[in-house]
Amino acid sequence: MDSKIWLSSPHMGGMEMKYVQEAFDNNWVAPLGKNVDEFEIAIEHYLQDNKFVAALSSGTAALHLALIQLGVGYGDEVICQSFTFSASANPIKYLGATPVFVDSDPSNWNMSPEFLEKAIQDRIKNHKKPKAVIVVHLYGMPALMDEILEVCNRYEIPLVEDAAESLGSSYKGRKCGTFGEFALLSFNGNKIITTSGGGALVANTKDEKSKTIFLSTQARDQAPHYQHSEVGYNYRLSNICAGIGRGQMEVLEERVQQRRANHDFYKELFSDIEAVDVFSEANSDFYSNHWLTSITINKDICSKSNLDMMSAFAEKNIETRPLWKPMHLQPVFKDCPYYGGDVAEGLFNKGLCLPSGSNLTDEDKKRIASVVINFQF
Repeated sequence: MDSKIWLSSPHMGGMEMKYVQEAFDNNWVAPLGKNVDEFEIAIEHYLQDNKFVAALSSGTAALHLALIQLGVGYGDEVICQSFTFSASANPIKYLGATPVFVDSDPSNWNMSPEFLEKAIQDRIKNHKKPKAVIVVHLYGMPALMDEILEVCNRYEIPLVEDAAESLGSSYKGRKCGTFGEFALLSFNGNKIITTSGGGALVANTKDEKSKTIFLSTQARDQAPHYQHSEVGYNYRLSNICAGIGRGQMEVLEERVQQRRANHDFYKELFSDIEAVDVFSEANSDFYSNHWLTSITINKDICSKSNLDMMSAFAEKNIETRPLWKPMHLQPVFKDCPYYGGDVAEGLFNKGLCLPSGSNLTDEDKKRIASVVINFQF
């Protein structure tokens, strides 16, 4: 059988081992050290906009600490995009709060500003003004940030950006991860750059960064003994993993261009197939890193489904994946409020994520193209 083509596998740049070796040579095998500091600085320089970055063990940890700093607690409500991975909603439940899910805009796939406002108005009417809004830049596509920020600002509700999939993307020239009160990044093994496992919280002030580091290192007070006045967490990124991240940051722009080239490949591959739409930017306001190129199959003009195509790829040892199952359809969140129609559900039922790794070879693309060419639409 042919070798496996993965959906999105890690892609090293060459300098990662240098920084990891430095950590070993200096015996900094701990959740602090030069690699952590330099990794944070590299991300801050990349994002610009006077942001402050704290490197953490995961994007989920970053979201958890963002919500804590926004005062979310038991009995509160937090609005969250429904069309996303469960990690966007789980930290709400960690805090004993309730997720309120909102449908997507059909052209953008991210949070609908119209349904966001309807949700806010209805929750206020029920004496439950949301404590925060979590918007996701799905698959690297920036959300409708002008409209969403306008709604959040009008109702004075802080916005958190889940930018786990969108490092390298921008909206109207401004980097994703710089719009919200907080933003989270992910460096999981399948992301555009990786630290094996890891993430970061992007804050607006130095004090917020300091608070994040304090909470992520067990909230130890300034005292000669171990004293704790707040509940803390073991969420800091290790110096070893941060060494991988330093090397990865050096090739980030190259990885963005490689993923965007994959998207162009798929646009050309499906250009003459009426039943397939390749998810793309609506206009020049949006610049996606195209972390994962995704398609939808119009079942009204095609006898086959997204799952049929998934099976065809699997027969050739090529990994694909359905689009995210919306959170309001997940058993764990079945009792949570939902505002919207069937946009997210429709995308889940007809969509597929295609191999998008920055290390796809020409031979990989030939194998992928062969499956599509021989697929009987």
